[in-house]
Amino acid sequence: MPVGVRLMQKVSSTRTFARIAPHVIPAMDKAVHRLTGGKVLLSARMLPGVILTARGARSGLPRVTPLACMPEPDGGWLLIGSNFGRPGHPAWTANLLAHPDVEVNWRGESIPVRAELLAGEERAAAWKAALEFWPPYATYQQRVEREIRLFRLTRR
Repeated sequence: MPVGVRLMQKVSSTRTFARIAPHVIPAMDKAVHRLTGGKVLLSARMLPGVILTARGARSGLPRVTPLACMPEPDGGWLLIGSNFGRPGHPAWTANLLAHPDVEVNWRGESIPVRAELLAGEERAAAWKAALEFWPPYATYQQRVEREIRLFRLTRR
């Protein structure tokens, strides 16, 4: 594993990162994504990422959220609702529960997908894969009492 990735994993596991990153990373990702016509996400230099467009759970208005993702062999994605190890589920997870038909922008291509909240053995297998993919998720889970939500996105 490259030294830069190991360093980023260590940094991303800190409480300081959890306080600062949610305010900085999404804003930078949105701006760079817009400026590059949907081709670049800065955070994707460390982890693959998508831009999720979902309807708000209560408002029904479109919500655009840059997210790290884990691409799956079948062409879908796994989204991990870690919220950087902060209390409370991230808002985008409530949006997916209320309105599972959403769109992701993956490397400049808009793709309609359906989100499914994983549970039971399916969740356990996905969580194991997520920890192998990005070990800091274990630190995030240790910090919170809630179970981190995992969603599988499949193309519609």
